[in-house]
Amino acid sequence: MTRIRGQQPIPFTYGTKQKAPLAQTLFWCTSLLALSMLVPSCASTQATGADTSAPIQQSEYLAVDGAKLYLMTRGEDRRAPILLWLHGGPGGAERPLFRYFNSDLEQHFVVVYWDQRGAGRSFDAEADPHQLTVSRHLADLDAIVDHLRQTLGQNKVVLVGHSWGSALGLLYAQQHPEKVAMHIGVAQVVSWHQIQQGQYDFTLAESTHRNDEATLKRLHNLCPPPYATFDQQDKLYDLMAQYGGGVHTQLCKLCVIAKAMATGLVTPWELISIHRGIHASVDTMTSELLRLDLEQAVPRVEVPVSFFLGRYDRQVDSAIAARYFDTLQAPRKELVWFEASAHDIPFEEPDRFNTILIEHVQPRTAGLSKTR
Repeated sequence: MTRIRGQQPIPFTYGTKQKAPLAQTLFWCTSLLALSMLVPSCASTQATGADTSAPIQQSEYLAVDGAKLYLMTRGEDRRAPILLWLHGGPGGAERPLFRYFNSDLEQHFVVVYWDQRGAGRSFDAEADPHQLTVSRHLADLDAIVDHLRQTLGQNKVVLVGHSWGSALGLLYAQQHPEKVAMHIGVAQVVSWHQIQQGQYDFTLAESTHRNDEATLKRLHNLCPPPYATFDQQDKLYDLMAQYGGGVHTQLCKLCVIAKAMATGLVTPWELISIHRGIHASVDTMTSELLRLDLEQAVPRVEVPVSFFLGRYDRQVDSAIAARYFDTLQAPRKELVWFEASAHDIPFEEPDRFNTILIEHVQPRTAGLSKTR
């Protein structure tokens, strides 16, 4: 069964020029972390008691093949279905943002925030960066899923992947459908090569339309993709984002930072690790990711799938994901357009995102909270 909410994809339009951050994930995380150094940390680790109906609030490190992977698990009822966030990047730990904008989900699910290998609190400066591969992340994810299934007594988990995390989630769902209740791809990635080419084409068209000679010169100096390094991709993102292709609904960054400082969503020591983690992950993994094409690698999955796409997303180009959605075979699939968002849907339209996610997940997780 296929359902589509919202209008069909539209080509990029010439809108009002918007000033956007140099790199969304890096900006948000590092800004929060830098200013949090001014206040004491409020982070804590709290284990639940034996009552299985009690809330769950815990932080832990899971040892997986030479790495210590950080997990934060929170929910009002530990018997609720498991919702596992897969952040973007690669290496772009978004846990502070998910908790800031989307923590209401903890009232309905056991929400698990995982810092992937090489990211956030899982970053290890002494680790070999060549371990950062797609297959390694898939093996790590399998270890995380099995750990959650065992400790929480559930057969399956719901995967919610943002950007790079959406590709990781769909690859995993293809390999382990027996462990996945459903996959939700937020700003679904299809092809890294198409991502880079789409950003370049969008920026060239916008800057030509606006007679923006400065941007045209910088784009010419950058040369067309493919790009193998973080710095090259970051320069292209900066040019693309100034035209609203990365963030459409501008947010009050100072408000976010102030609340994050007051509530302890971030800790001082994470600043350097997040910065170094996203650089290392992107630099190491891009050559492999440029060969990844989900249209070829994942033509079919055996779990329900939902794509949440931002109407103005040119960072991964939502039109590419919409075309992939049309061909992807799944037992049930649904596409939802977010008309006021670009790439960061959970942060640009958090209330609508939370509501629609709950509507999608709850009917498909009935019975999953029962102990095996």
